[in-house]
Amino acid sequence: MKTKLWVGAILALFVLYLFASFSSSLAFLRADEPLAKAIGAAAFVLPVIGVWILVREVLFGTRAQRMARILESEGLLPEDTLPRTPSGRIVKDAADADFDRYREEAEADPGSWRGLHRLALAYDAAGDRRRARETMRSAIAAFMDSADSRTRGDA
Repeated sequence: MKTKLWVGAILALFVLYLFASFSSSLAFLRADEPLAKAIGAAAFVLPVIGVWILVREVLFGTRAQRMARILESEGLLPEDTLPRTPSGRIVKDAADADFDRYREEAEADPGSWRGLHRLALAYDAAGDRRRARETMRSAIAAFMDSADSRTRGDA
């Protein structure tokens, strides 16, 4: 719940920023000087890129969370039982040992979003954030494909 409040606060600030940015860009675009028009165009394009990034990240988070809820309801969400250091970090050797199990599961059924989701969690626990996000994106794509095929009646 705390995370959702932070996301809501950031979204509210971002909307305020967008309003101010678009207002400024319109003022620059209305000016007669070409340099002012160029600044106005840049001031308009940058927030649009920001909106695209924000929407993409929010969708990533909500889809990953939705998949986690499904795994939890099926009893397939991995439990967080890995040992931790006094600072709270996961012990890397334990995460690496646990990782092999999820890698083998994902390799056995590469089209399964469930296996990919668990593998992404294992990458995250092992500290490989880049591969965790890549694998979670693959899991989301497989999940969306399976949801599309169910709505079409393919599955």
